[in-house]
Amino acid sequence: MVAGAAPAHAQASDPFLGQLALVGFTFCPRGWADANGQLLAIASNTALFSLFGTTYGGDGRTTFALPDLRGRVPIHLGQGPGLSNYTQGQTGGVETTTMTVAQMPQHTHVASVQTAGPVMANHRRADGAAFGVTADNTYVRPGTPVASYDMAAGTVVNANAGSGQAQTNIPPYLTMRYCVATQGVFPSRN
Repeated sequence: MVAGAAPAHAQASDPFLGQLALVGFTFCPRGWADANGQLLAIASNTALFSLFGTTYGGDGRTTFALPDLRGRVPIHLGQGPGLSNYTQGQTGGVETTTMTVAQMPQHTHVASVQTAGPVMANHRRADGAAFGVTADNTYVRPGTPVASYDMAAGTVVNANAGSGQAQTNIPPYLTMRYCVATQGVFPSRN
């Protein structure tokens, strides 16, 4: 190696151009920008544009966009076993979902109502129930059995439950800052 010549590989402190970093502080360092989908001018960021193109937005003539990770979780591109295929720059998912009756699996609710059976009838003797007479002689006689009762069959109504409100799909989270390297070593392909 010639004295004073820089090595061909990046130093540990030099990020790759376009690299994403998750930081725990409240700003992106110099040479980095928030991954918030902002548009950049192609003319002043040609190297970064050559890596991103319009994958994340922009018109491709004068502007291109940085990735927008606000409220999003990054996933790796491709298709895992038994999973959907995801392409670079694809977005998806929703923060809340409102389920409808049509989305619920078919099911039944069983209700049992007896329409005939034995019953005991009680009555109260009205001794002393006249106006101005003390009612200390009041008692309840033993019930008179009735063989059975019949009632007409009816319909049990089971109305839809729920209020049609959206439910949250977001797992527990911790908000941090994603930054994109706007300066750094141009990455070489393997």
